[in-house]
Amino acid sequence: MSALGANKPLVLAVPSKGRLQENAAAFFARAGLELVHGSRDYRGTLAGMANVEIAFLSATDIVAQLASGTVHLGVTGEDLVRETIAGAEAKVELLAPLGFGHAHVVVAVPRAWIDVKTMADLEDVAAAFRARRGERMRVATKYVHLTRRFFAERHVADYRIVESLGATEGAPAAGKAELIVDISTTGATLLANALKILDDGTILRSQANLVASVGADWSAGPRETARIILSRIAAEEEARTTREVSAVVMKLEDGLFSEAKAAFSARARFHAADGRLTLNCPKDKAAPLADWLIAQGATHVCVAAQDYVFSAGNPLYQKLIARLPR
Repeated sequence: MSALGANKPLVLAVPSKGRLQENAAAFFARAGLELVHGSRDYRGTLAGMANVEIAFLSATDIVAQLASGTVHLGVTGEDLVRETIAGAEAKVELLAPLGFGHAHVVVAVPRAWIDVKTMADLEDVAAAFRARRGERMRVATKYVHLTRRFFAERHVADYRIVESLGATEGAPAAGKAELIVDISTTGATLLANALKILDDGTILRSQANLVASVGADWSAGPRETARIILSRIAAEEEARTTREVSAVVMKLEDGLFSEAKAAFSARARFHAADGRLTLNCPKDKAAPLADWLIAQGATHVCVAAQDYVFSAGNPLYQKLIARLPR
């Protein structure tokens, strides 16, 4: 390991403002990683961690810098990754969905089109539209590449894209397009503009993701820093989604552990000759597992939440390393 490689900082890009920045900060804080603004608004650090530089950027800039390898990790929406990075699978790795920034990319048509419910219906309407008018139907969207790929997969060819620079949902009412492809969270805005989502017209169910740049400089320093960060994130997620269940079962029957694993996705963490038993299971299966242990002879079962559950195997780091050059 060279001194230069060991000291090279890892650059983490997060949204520069709004709810996305607040949610990103809360996500890292849960893992014990506090985002700290520096003297310049667009640069910062992670409290208590050396060799990390935070870049506060717009969502589009985060995607561009992930694609170019300027930053190592970034928080951004999957919709932007899929839309703006050509060959995204080769350039970035989506490490983990973060549970915020939900938005679906959808195909929406006027509600007055009562006989158009699916993409197959839209294909028929598009062909009839061109035969009758001698021109293709217009699709207003900011998601040009996602639209083209999806429509090609659904064999819809008689259309042309009108790139939207403003409020896409208003394009049909304004006479600028016949239908749209846009993001929707609740569908209320589409409804207010007399539009409906086709039954099979959801192109992408997007949310904010922690994304790694495959092309960044992953020398020894950034790799080790990433390992520490991803270990904390994985430990917090494991703790948040699981519970520790402990009991004393005086008669540990053969097959008890395999039964617990099969029925409750439980993992044995500790057991002793005197019958003391500790299991880890998904949060929603803790109560059924406790009932089952009582049926096996336990008199008391304790269920506890945990702050962090660290493991020798770090699934997020392993996912990253699998994509990087050896």
